[in-house]
Amino acid sequence: MEQAHSFAPATGDPLAAVPGHLPIAFERISSSTDRAGLDRDVAQEFPVAIEINGFGYAVLMATPLDLEDLIYGFLRAERLAATARQILATDCYRLEAGYIVRITVDAAVAERLTDRVRHRTSDSSCGLCGVENLEQAMRALPHLTATSDASSLAVFRALGALSDHQPLNRMTGGVHAAALCDAAGHIRLVREDVGRHNAFDKLIGAMMRQGLDWDGGFALLSSRCSYELVEKAVLSQCPMLVTISAPTSLALARAREAGLDLRVLARPDSLLSPALPA
Repeated sequence: MEQAHSFAPATGDPLAAVPGHLPIAFERISSSTDRAGLDRDVAQEFPVAIEINGFGYAVLMATPLDLEDLIYGFLRAERLAATARQILATDCYRLEAGYIVRITVDAAVAERLTDRVRHRTSDSSCGLCGVENLEQAMRALPHLTATSDASSLAVFRALGALSDHQPLNRMTGGVHAAALCDAAGHIRLVREDVGRHNAFDKLIGAMMRQGLDWDGGFALLSSRCSYELVEKAVLSQCPMLVTISAPTSLALARAREAGLDLRVLARPDSLLSPALPA
């Protein structure tokens, strides 16, 4: 049986009580084969089915925290809704197997949706799920006009502070974070999820809902630099993307195509800035 929850920004939102983690019993086995019981928190992961104007659009595997932020960011990354005003209503239904989020969008989004509706299933390491042709997968990206005012020192400052803004990861050690950082490297907002794509969508969605902009800052992600994350950054007009792990060749090519500034393999003592072609 479905339990309906309407999303609301107030603290009374019934989904706000979802902790995002569960204590699980384990047996610890040492190298000397000694055994001891222990409890450890693990990150929650559920299917989240997305329906838009009655169409089944996607299924994501996500941590059930900040789901409304996830929906807003996902619709922007899908090039369906560019602003929060285009999303008219969101309702969440909790089922035994997971969640269904039913979204109502305005006429302009509905028209784009009709052209692109497909059933797609993705998981926390998703790639080209449900895309039927290469042309659709590699759609042209807009060229960025915004620039970041952040120095390398600002990036190192944000890196040093990120763990303080990851409460779920401190408990579980199993989730990614996406952070909005200002030009001085101060962290303004963070979202967490088992999926790096979801974490970034949640951050972008939270920015949409709160009316926040990048303001010359940058995004810091606790993940590798994949082409999907580059595309999400470009579509949200993020001027610089920083990731703690390595990029792929496609991520570098897509970033260069769109004029996105990258910093990768960002660690406490060094980072890499891709060289521009001669």
